[in-house]
Amino acid sequence: MKTYTYVAKDAGGKTIKGLIEAEGPKQVLDKINEQGWFCIEYTEALGTKSGSLHKFKTKELAMDCRQLAAMMSSGLTIVKALDILQKEQENKGAKQCWQDIYEDVQKGSTFAEALENRAGAFPDFYISMVAAGESSGNLDVVINRLSEHYAKEGKLHNKLKGAMTYPIILGILCIVIVIGMFTFIMPSFKGMASEDEMSAISKFLFAFSDFFTSHWYVVLIVVAAVVFAIIYLLKIDAVRYQFDYFKLKAPAVGKLIGKIYTGRFARSLSSLYSSGIPMVECLERSSKVLSNKYIDSVFVKVVDEVKTGKPLSQSIMDTEVFESMFCSIIYVGEESGKLDEILAKTADFYEEESDAAITRLVGMIEPLMIIIMGVAIGLVLAGIFPMLYSGLDNIS
Repeated sequence: MKTYTYVAKDAGGKTIKGLIEAEGPKQVLDKINEQGWFCIEYTEALGTKSGSLHKFKTKELAMDCRQLAAMMSSGLTIVKALDILQKEQENKGAKQCWQDIYEDVQKGSTFAEALENRAGAFPDFYISMVAAGESSGNLDVVINRLSEHYAKEGKLHNKLKGAMTYPIILGILCIVIVIGMFTFIMPSFKGMASEDEMSAISKFLFAFSDFFTSHWYVVLIVVAAVVFAIIYLLKIDAVRYQFDYFKLKAPAVGKLIGKIYTGRFARSLSSLYSSGIPMVECLERSSKVLSNKYIDSVFVKVVDEVKTGKPLSQSIMDTEVFESMFCSIIYVGEESGKLDEILAKTADFYEEESDAAITRLVGMIEPLMIIIMGVAIGLVLAGIFPMLYSGLDNIS
């Protein structure tokens, strides 16, 4: 099977571009003609996978899983469900990806194998769950769990974005106010006193104002360089490891982030384990869902210890990443033999805790922004007021 890029025209004369998998040129033309399009040109896309065009977002995965679960629970086969799903897609990249998956499954591949052929389009967690569902014969149940999982992930992301809206607006407002004060307000007071009569803070503020107004492009370049340097450094594993470790150990904030991580880890572990996936693989997959280099590194040891027979609760407790209560709950689940049920209830509890943690986290950011804005305005006033008093004395 080869991948080809093509350019075609539909009945209305609209140009359509995309990727298609086929055995050869004849099959490429046949597939394009089946869509009712006229092929203008096509070329073989060496080393390109059709799934790489579109990386599915959490919201898309939740919606697609919900549709698949509804169709499969109604008695449709996975092949027919995928056929309907790919026809319902509005995004061209998603449509092409699901169409390729449908064709692979129709030709005899398993659903999981078809997903793996689209490297990067779907999360490893999604592929592992589907593989477990196919091997156990409960694919419809697993798809339904995936739908719930990604719906809750999407809810958490939306809550975080919504909660951060006000602090972001406040931060932008703070920057605009500071720039306005140093650009327009400070220069208007410069002639009120000579440099000898100015206080040290007034001299510094006026010097900074002069530099900012005359060399604003230098400030812009420096800020851009710092931002790009931070982005680059966070891509280095050693730096990312230290940054992720700091997030967990930071005063006050670290505990709140830990609760958010606990909620996501509990939900992922519960979904994977209840689908029949071995605990070792569950731990490997669940830790990667958190996207934290430090947690990934400590879970290498956890996996090794579980392989040798050490209790999961004790291994997780030794990492000092999650709360002791969470480890105690896992211990109860191990002792009672109902770990999957307890993990599901624990996930629900910690998701509520995550919501509360996000609210408290944002509640800490808002006053911090106000304090920064107040300090900036206070510095400017501290530099201006002495000059105003001096001017009033001269007038009197």
